[in-house]
Amino acid sequence: MTLYTERQSGSRLRDFFESHAHVLSIAVFLIACCALFTSINDVFLSPGNLLNLLRQAAPTLIVAVAMTFVITTGGIDLSVGSIIALVNASAALLLRAGWDWPVVSVLMLMLGAVIGLFQGYFVAYQRIPAFIVTLAGLSAIRGIALVLTGGFSILIPPGLFLSIGRGTLFGIPSPALMGLAVALIGFIVLNFTVYGRHVCAVGANAEAARRVGIPARRVVASVYVWSGVAAALAALVVAARLGSGSSNAAVGTELDVIAAVVLGGTSLMGGRGTIVGTVMGALTISVISNGLILSKIDAFYTQIVTGAIILIAIWVNTRIFDQVGSVRRKS
Repeated sequence: MTLYTERQSGSRLRDFFESHAHVLSIAVFLIACCALFTSINDVFLSPGNLLNLLRQAAPTLIVAVAMTFVITTGGIDLSVGSIIALVNASAALLLRAGWDWPVVSVLMLMLGAVIGLFQGYFVAYQRIPAFIVTLAGLSAIRGIALVLTGGFSILIPPGLFLSIGRGTLFGIPSPALMGLAVALIGFIVLNFTVYGRHVCAVGANAEAARRVGIPARRVVASVYVWSGVAAALAALVVAARLGSGSSNAAVGTELDVIAAVVLGGTSLMGGRGTIVGTVMGALTISVISNGLILSKIDAFYTQIVTGAIILIAIWVNTRIFDQVGSVRRKS
């Protein structure tokens, strides 16, 4: 009796590609984008531009990691851009008033957590669709930021706070290191902790998860808390990098974040999330934006081209998922 056949020997490699098809596809797409923009402009791969690209990608990556947890539960958070604007403006006002930057940073992270908890309560315990709750938050939170600033930019006095967005460590921008640290923490939590398994279980089937003893409502509420905290952290990075706070900051960021998560292979239906894919997706968004600017494409066409590229990438990724699922069903 043969215990290990040739078919079984080959199946390990096949299973690997099937399990990681979404990450591999976005990795290939990212490499293709880099090759394309390098052929158009040699500056793209210059050390200075690559470091700048990493610095610009950091806020999107930080929020996208938390958004991965939200979308894995089957939810969505449209308010992250507005939270960034509110925290960005509030931090600038407090710093200008003479508050110490460590105190301001902690208070802003707490503000993000409170906003996330407020929205998570309505989603998890009042059973209002996440789209509706966070859409309301998108409008109301940015409105509060407008009231606080009067629509004007608030300059941040020079100091150590600015090093959060402008500093470097071993030649690598501080925002990039923060983004990678957040991604590493997210990867460990999602893949190697009980909480991460609960997040996936709730997204796959919330009622079944509840019946086996998983605190489904608490898990759902918690992911919005983390989303708020991540948005607040990204806001501090943006404020420190620009040296100012504005109620108009991060307009449209929620779309870039969601696109990065979906590009990476996290299912909008919930139950399946990947932090590695999210990192690839966030880098892809930044590479496309940076590459189009270096290619000197008219700003009026940039958004059109970006949207078309993202749509094509997501379509290809979806087709890969469909083909993998079909192969597995036949097996």
